[in-house]
Amino acid sequence: MKDLINTIQHLLEAFFQEVGDILLFTGDVVRQFFTAPFEWKELVRQAYYIGNKTLPLIGITGFIMGLVLTMQSRPVMESFGAESLLPGMIAVSIIREIGPVITALLCAGKISSGIGAELGAMKVTEQLDAMEVSGAKPLNYVVATRVLATTFLVPVLVIMADVVGLFGSYMAIAMNEDLSFMLFLSLAFDSLSFVDIIPATVKTFIFGFFIGLIGCYKGYTADRGTESVGRSANSAVVTASLVIFIIDLLAVQFTSLLGAS
Repeated sequence: MKDLINTIQHLLEAFFQEVGDILLFTGDVVRQFFTAPFEWKELVRQAYYIGNKTLPLIGITGFIMGLVLTMQSRPVMESFGAESLLPGMIAVSIIREIGPVITALLCAGKISSGIGAELGAMKVTEQLDAMEVSGAKPLNYVVATRVLATTFLVPVLVIMADVVGLFGSYMAIAMNEDLSFMLFLSLAFDSLSFVDIIPATVKTFIFGFFIGLIGCYKGYTADRGTESVGRSANSAVVTASLVIFIIDLLAVQFTSLLGAS
C-alpha cells in the first residue's frame, strides 16, 4: 500500500512538473511573437511545408468521413421518414465537432510528432546549442515560427476537411436519390447557426497552437541520447491528443452556454 501511494505521489509530482514547464515554455514562446526581428521567411517556409505534407491525408480522410457518416446515418433517418434532415444533420456534425477534432488528431499525429522528432534531432546533434552560441535565437527562429505556422494552418486544414466531408456526404446521398448539389448545400447550411460555426472555428486556432507548441516543447527539451528523438515524437503525439480532447471538452461546454443564453 505504501509503495502504491509513493508511486501515485511520484506520478502526480511529475505531472505537475510537466505542466509547469509547459506553461513557462509557453510564456517564452509567446514573448517571441512580439520580439523583433521575426523570421517571416521561415514562417512561410514552415507553413508551406506543414500544409503540403498534411493536405492529401486531410483531404482523403475528410471525404471518407462525410461518406461513411452519411451512409451510416441514412438508414436511421429513413426509418423515421426524415431523409430531408440528413444534410443538415451531417453539416452540423462535421462542422461543429467531427471535422475539427478528427483533423486536429491527424495533425497531432502527423505534424506534432514530426516537429518533436525534428527538434529532438537538432537537440541531440547540438544544432540548437550552436545557434545560441552564434547569437541566433532558437526560440525565435525554430520554435515561434513553427507554432505560428500550425496555429494558422490547422484552421485552414479543418475548413478543407469540412468542405471535402460535405462533398463526400453529397456523393453518398446522390447514390440513392436525385438531389442537386445546390439543394444539398441549401439544406445543409439552413441547419447551421452562429453557435455551430464561430466556436468551432475559434477552437481550431487553439488546437493548432497547442499542436505546434507541444511538438516544439517535446523536441526542444529532449535528452541528449539518440533514443530521445523517438520518445519526443511519441510523447508529442500522446500529449497533443490529450490536450485536444481537453480543449474540445471545454469548447463544448462553452458552446452549450452560448446556445442556452
